[in-house]
Amino acid sequence: MKPPSTLKPLSAALQGYHALVRKADERERLILEHLPQVRLIARRIHERLPQSVSVEDLVSTGTIGLIAAIDHFDPRHNVKLKTYAEYKIRGAILDSLRGLDWAPRQQRKRSKQIEAAIASAEQRYHRAPTEEEIASELDLTLKKYHEWLVDIRAVNLGSLEATSPEDDSRNVLRYVSDDKENWPLRLLEKSECERLLRDAIEKMPRTERLVINLYYNEELTLREIAKIVSLHESRVSQLKSQAILRLRSYIKERWPVPRGA
Repeated sequence: MKPPSTLKPLSAALQGYHALVRKADERERLILEHLPQVRLIARRIHERLPQSVSVEDLVSTGTIGLIAAIDHFDPRHNVKLKTYAEYKIRGAILDSLRGLDWAPRQQRKRSKQIEAAIASAEQRYHRAPTEEEIASELDLTLKKYHEWLVDIRAVNLGSLEATSPEDDSRNVLRYVSDDKENWPLRLLEKSECERLLRDAIEKMPRTERLVINLYYNEELTLREIAKIVSLHESRVSQLKSQAILRLRSYIKERWPVPRGA
């Protein structure tokens, strides 16, 4: 005996419902699986911000970025979900911070002054300048220069993602899971920028090189790095800020910019 024809649409509807439930369950599983990644990125960004900024707010914003990554992820682009999610999480947090006045003009001015001093000293000595030489270029005592480094740490937020603080559109390290990223020009730009970064890091003083490696490659916190290098956490923060400014100065001197930029 054949089932009534009215049962066929009902069966198809139930199958569709179960498929949606399975998809929703998988979405929830992925969100929960990657929440620790959100918290890690939020904590690392929060280290470079004033204490008035809530880390929980960063986590909430980052979670929105994670959900967007999961909803729009396409494995056909041959990019891991974790990699794509990190881009979306970090981007969501940074976008939320751009509307906040968390970096006073004086801090931005000092950041530019230090960057210019590093570039000037590098040309003068034909090598990576020491802290004493950078301080001298700024006509500051070493103690005062260290205070500047602590003061501008929030300004360095995302500074490895853009070569110019005024123009975030020329983003040489950021990439998106998109077919355009496989264009030869994009691949060449990324490869060249990575080469410049490697060269700049190799020229750094040993301790700064170690701090950058532990922070960005090993994803350790400043507190964890401080224990490894046997320095105070505030000193590690100074070295990281200085290392980032060295990288920015090095890349800006060597990365081609459009005429009139």
